Amino acid sequence: MDRRIRISAVVLPLVLVIGLGAASATAGTMADVLLSRQQPVLTSGNESSSLAGDKAVDGSTTTRWASAEGVDPQWIRVDLGQSATVNRVKLTWEAAFAKAYRIEVSDDGTAFSTVKTVTNGNGATDDLTGLGGHGRYVRVVGTQRATTYGYSLFELEVYGTADSSGDTQAPTVPTGLKTTAVTATAAALSWTASADNVGVSGYDVLRDGVVVATAATTQYNDTGLTANTSYQYTVRARDLAGNVSASSAALTVKTSAGGTGEFVLAAAGDIADQCTASDANCIHPKTAKLVDFIKPANVITMGDNQYDDAHLSDFQNYYDKTWGKFKSITKPIPGNHESYDDTPFAGYEKYFGAAIAKPQGKRYYSWDKGNWHFIAIDSNDFVTHDLAEPAQITWLKADLAKNTKGCIAAYYHHPRYSSGDHGDNPDSAQLWETLVGAKADLVLNGHDHHYERFLPQNGQGQVDPNGPVQIIGGMGGKELYPVSAGHPATAKIVEAFGVLKLSMTDTTFQSQLIGLDQQVLDSSPTYTCH
Repeated sequence: MDRRIRISAVVLPLVLVIGLGAASATAGTMADVLLSRQQPVLTSGNESSSLAGDKAVDGSTTTRWASAEGVDPQWIRVDLGQSATVNRVKLTWEAAFAKAYRIEVSDDGTAFSTVKTVTNGNGATDDLTGLGGHGRYVRVVGTQRATTYGYSLFELEVYGTADSSGDTQAPTVPTGLKTTAVTATAAALSWTASADNVGVSGYDVLRDGVVVATAATTQYNDTGLTANTSYQYTVRARDLAGNVSASSAALTVKTSAGGTGEFVLAAAGDIADQCTASDANCIHPKTAKLVDFIKPANVITMGDNQYDDAHLSDFQNYYDKTWGKFKSITKPIPGNHESYDDTPFAGYEKYFGAAIAKPQGKRYYSWDKGNWHFIAIDSNDFVTHDLAEPAQITWLKADLAKNTKGCIAAYYHHPRYSSGDHGDNPDSAQLWETLVGAKADLVLNGHDHHYERFLPQNGQGQVDPNGPVQIIGGMGGKELYPVSAGHPATAKIVEAFGVLKLSMTDTTFQSQLIGLDQQVLDSSPTYTCH
């Protein structure tokens, strides 16, 4: 958004600055406290990285969140950190305000209930009182823009009373600490839940007397351990008021001797055009030869395996004659072109068969190799602008909770961040942040037809060594797309066809882009798993 051409919209009559709902303020709101300042925020999308959601809860009226432009609905959600009675929400709008919106609350961040609907928004400041909602998450959903732009908030302030106010009683001590799986580099722990008079907020996990994590559930997978080494674990419970229990009985765990666990993978997306090797300009026969050259243990495809509408006959006539050689070792996911078949995904599912296309009954699944846990996502669910949590996110959270491997890689078609023709995909923000929160190490994508390797990024797309490395590998055979200037986190962009070679060990990974002449066009550092 360019505020210079719209700044006059901020100069409003005094009656508008008072805002909606001011007349309904009551004395009861005076006891409420500000609950949203500096709390985690999730949005439907951002106009740019400098206008991210956290700017709406930073306490400054000179910074702001701005949604994607020209799209309804858009939303911003704040996690209060614990359940609370929400009595008041104060919105300080920029010139791009909502004419219609609603305030929602949720206990779990998935099922929301509406506590206030506004249909005559006039911008400036809306001070909504007397809400009487209850939950941990508060979401503002813009349903009708007042301008042609998007939605933009200087501040989102949530006031109320946290459930833990005045609590001084610590939770009970966790019991039943045990291991559910041990590898050379990881130990999966579980224990029996503690009780608390208000509610347990999490569990500190201590390794050799030092806190290494705070788990939200009664399970934790401790990774990055040394093979053939003994460790002592205890856990202690925390409640919403910050009270901490005594530590559990200690558990000693010894990792296995293990080994290097070395293996190589080949990966690419956007592969088979409707052409064959008889055409010198046909690329997928050439990239298939690169897969042969790499000699991988498995092949990962990041969607759009077959063009244009991915009928079964297209797979049989084109993809099968080249990349089909590796069908038995391929771990595919679909892209948008697989959905263009007369019956969406029919050609994809019939060609690969249920054992490969839907090994766990869905087009998304997970698999393990060595000390790596791989997650195959059907990202067609993450381009719909829906507000509800996709079933895949629910599945993904459960899958990650059960994982016992020390390293995590995910792959799906539509990238969260891209300098290519399609650009960033804000609809996959929740997917990306879930993977970041799980300490994923590597994320592979296609969709944009170029190669782009990013430095590790956090949930907001900022360079952060604790985040995953994202690689766009949409150079598998279909014509290349133009690219724009790289993101701040872009490490390398290559506009050339090729195949991604991934060299994995129990604790590290390294990537190379292999060009059609079998030369290395890009090589990443060796990264250690989180």
